[in-house]
Amino acid sequence: MRDFFKKSRTARVMALLGAGLLAGGGAAYLYFHDPAVYPIPCAIHLLTGLYCPGCGAGRACFALLHGNLPEAFSYNPLMVILIPFICLYVAVRGLDWAVTGGNHVDGKISVKLLVAILVLILIYGIVRNIPVLPFSLLAPGGMSEIF
Repeated sequence: MRDFFKKSRTARVMALLGAGLLAGGGAAYLYFHDPAVYPIPCAIHLLTGLYCPGCGAGRACFALLHGNLPEAFSYNPLMVILIPFICLYVAVRGLDWAVTGGNHVDGKISVKLLVAILVLILIYGIVRNIPVLPFSLLAPGGMSEIF
């Protein structure tokens, strides 16, 4: 199967379009199904009572899809900040693979930058569980009073 995709640009483009359609379908589903009504449970929060770095991401994406940036930011500010960069990476990496069949993008990203982002996410996951202002504002919905 790998050789098939390596040799056929058309197959790569079709696979990329299929992945885009799946992502669009997921976004359409989320647009019409409010996570506040149809919650997506977080296993870490259910087991420990603590918020993981991704808690509130479903509600934040729902708010983003409806054009409500302040509400999205109140649910998961780090995700709202990082999502444009993640989308840009996925788009550029997918286009590179579809056109060339290779990976010319990952080698240009600094390992130090990736480690710094990982450390930032881990610190964010710890700090958002401190029940004292201003840290409690990072909990899902914590900034809703401000906005």
